[in-house]
Amino acid sequence: MNVSGRYSHSLSDGRIQCDVCPRYCALHEGQRGFCFVRAREGDEIVLTTYGRSSGFCVDPIEKKPLNHFLPGTSVLSFGTAGCNLGCRFCQNWDMSKSREMDTLADAASPEQIARRAQELGCRSVAFTYNDPTIFLEYAVDVAQACHDRSIRTVSVTAGYICEEPRRELYRYMDAANVDLKGFTEDFYRRLCFGHLDPVLDTLKYLRHETPVWLEITTLLIPGENDSDAEIDALTRWVHRELGADVPLHFTAFHPDFKMLDKPPTPPRTLTRAREIGLGNGLRYVYTGNVHDESGGTTYCGSCGEPLIGRDWYRLTRWAIADGRCEGCGAGVPGVFEPRPGRWGPRRLPVRIGG
Repeated sequence: MNVSGRYSHSLSDGRIQCDVCPRYCALHEGQRGFCFVRAREGDEIVLTTYGRSSGFCVDPIEKKPLNHFLPGTSVLSFGTAGCNLGCRFCQNWDMSKSREMDTLADAASPEQIARRAQELGCRSVAFTYNDPTIFLEYAVDVAQACHDRSIRTVSVTAGYICEEPRRELYRYMDAANVDLKGFTEDFYRRLCFGHLDPVLDTLKYLRHETPVWLEITTLLIPGENDSDAEIDALTRWVHRELGADVPLHFTAFHPDFKMLDKPPTPPRTLTRAREIGLGNGLRYVYTGNVHDESGGTTYCGSCGEPLIGRDWYRLTRWAIADGRCEGCGAGVPGVFEPRPGRWGPRRLPVRIGG
């Protein structure tokens, strides 16, 4: 199903420019943008994947990863196809780089998704696997249907989006995990075919101008963005511009897509990055994609006691009452319910439409 896009304008040479993301693709009739799913039809840009998904799955919320947003609960996750970045190391390339619309096997309306999430007992729905920026119109409609049923919404994103569509998208999001892929313009230009500054702008916007709960993920790639100097600069920027309470996840790379020549990230690299972040004043720094109970546990930012123990996606400890540390009474930033969820590490593929 094709639906009209909301962000574009005509150029003097007859092309139409898409204004959803900083690529500003300028299209002739019949052309598709870099993301592949936004195309020109007549005098407008249309979204070609509205109502079509690459699959639905119930996941633990910690897999997004979000550690301070409804811990232990299940989230209904889905994506479409395409992406507006060209990361050579993409871990979801089979979906995000898909050029075959036949891979979008699951058709579902926004209301069907919200109703199914409620039936499954999911506390939230996540737009993930590829970036909701490029299927904004679909994501917004799904989010509105979810909110009608008191189901929260999560954006898992690279944050590569323009100002006006960003305001619309995040008006309907309750939480976001932004993938800060590196901390140099060279990294973004060379390995992602994008730019760093728009992502930093999105991070500051989400933190200071919205009520959206924000967490950040950085995938550390050996020899590319894992130096002490870059991690130091990144964590100092997060502390200075976003504050000490924004959770930061350092996750392990594995060879994939067009970056098969790099080794997997050693666990010690993640541990070192976590230590640098904590040393720079961040209170909640995590490791991911490795088995590291200490690196996955939430500690009180005031007294240092463990509050939420994690063994992979299984919660092993809960010491939070009314959003505060049971030990010292200090507030714990995040979105918490009185009791943690009990979903655990399960992954459950589901069907939505007929």
